[in-house]
Amino acid sequence: MADRVSASITIGGTLPSVLLPEFIALIENEGLSTEWDGDVFTGSELPENAALDLMAHEVAWGRFEQLEAFCMTNALPFSRWSGAYPGQWGAERLVFTGSGDPVSYAADEDDYILIGRCTAERLGSFAAIVAHFDAADCVVPPLVIG
Repeated sequence: MADRVSASITIGGTLPSVLLPEFIALIENEGLSTEWDGDVFTGSELPENAALDLMAHEVAWGRFEQLEAFCMTNALPFSRWSGAYPGQWGAERLVFTGSGDPVSYAADEDDYILIGRCTAERLGSFAAIVAHFDAADCVVPPLVIG
């Protein structure tokens, strides 16, 4: 049985229209909604000129594995927050900018980025610490169906 927590994801970038049915099916399979405790997402809820915000409670391991893999394969930037599971893992924000590997940042239950002393020492300067926070707070672009 999977450990489950609340999680949310914001997705943006340009999605080729031919991939839209697969994208919507992945979202529906995850049971995601555009609001906490809301109805399951339908394709009619795609935003105009904004990133797509989705959320759910009881998410296995706090990850949307298939949806996140789809986004990485198709260069769709996203930011995912997941809550902590006591004794197993802490809350985190995972950021994928559309290329490279996703980066994980320690967060709290309100999705504020946290750093400990060891991270501050590793970063080495106030400017590097601010850059760390800036990278974690990247703005996900609007989702465009192309």
